[in-house]
Amino acid sequence: MFEGKCLIVEGRSDKLQIEPILSENVLILCTNGTIGVHQLEELLDPYEGYELYTFFDADTSGDKLRALMDRHYPEAEHLRTMPTYKEVETTPRKVLAMILLRAHFSIHNEYIL
Repeated sequence: MFEGKCLIVEGRSDKLQIEPILSENVLILCTNGTIGVHQLEELLDPYEGYELYTFFDADTSGDKLRALMDRHYPEAEHLRTMPTYKEVETTPRKVLAMILLRAHFSIHNEYIL
């Protein structure tokens, strides 16, 4: 049963950078850094019916989170920022919008390049 989209990011700054871009209702959850299996399951269990997406930084911490998600939630789709920006929070919103648009998220027209 499809409940909606759930986007998992590392921190609040990432969430605040992405939220204004989206023109659809998307649940955005923060891991607040690298977490373990137990914490990840506690975070995601209430959203079992959601389509899962991750948007982690292009660094070691982000790589660890992607690997953890792959092991426990292989159905999750990983979105990636360009290595130039490294962090989601420092990626320009227009660039984030194009990444989200390619993943079939609805975005506000003002962010379309």
